[in-house]
Amino acid sequence: MVLCHGTPWSSRLWEPYAHALSSEFTVYLWDMPGYGASSKHADHPVDLAVQGELFADLLAHWELREPHVVAHDYGGAVSLRAHLLHRAMYGSLALVDVVALRPWGSDFFRLVAAGADTFAALPPAVHRGALEAYVRGASHRGLTDEQLATLTEPWLTAEGQAAFYRQIAQADERFTDEFHDLLSTITTPTRVIWGDRDTWIPPDRGRRLVDLIPGAELEIIENAGHLVQYDAPVELAVALHRWLTRTG
Repeated sequence: MVLCHGTPWSSRLWEPYAHALSSEFTVYLWDMPGYGASSKHADHPVDLAVQGELFADLLAHWELREPHVVAHDYGGAVSLRAHLLHRAMYGSLALVDVVALRPWGSDFFRLVAAGADTFAALPPAVHRGALEAYVRGASHRGLTDEQLATLTEPWLTAEGQAAFYRQIAQADERFTDEFHDLLSTITTPTRVIWGDRDTWIPPDRGRRLVDLIPGAELEIIENAGHLVQYDAPVELAVALHRWLTRTG
């Protein structure tokens, strides 16, 4: 199985789940270009079109045939683009609070898109304050200091700060519009999981997604925001294990 992170996260968000599931599955983690431990070079594009194509290439490089894919946030758009536009095949697909249907992207996204270079030049302390406030907003129950540090650390160096605003500036709804009409062609078993208190991507997107993907099932996790991995770790782990053992 392959775990896909979103933005502005990294594979570290999925690490505890990878360890827990590794007794029953061979688990692959990866950092998208521009995220986590991957390259943050300014010349490397990090938009969703690039990420989807690279994910399909990565699965081919790993010689994985029809792996189970679990995706969160941007990882949903990445995995859907890889499948629908680049013919990557999956054994099953679990979509957790994903970017897949418009509208997505916050007012903060639009503000950054209008002046990414200005944001990249913010004094480090100001950048840290904005970053931490932004990340905290993804959790309904609140983050511990350790969790906050895990999520913000990659973006606090000079290189990371520039990369943080660069990936936001390259976000565009056209990248999900390009596969919207193909969602009805999905035959892969699909489970949509959503936190009921997600303010970043409200649960109605999950309900709409289930309506568009034939045979898809929806599971709502109570009292969980966008960072359902931290807000409801036991509930999410059980939901994923139940799904994966059923489809595996």
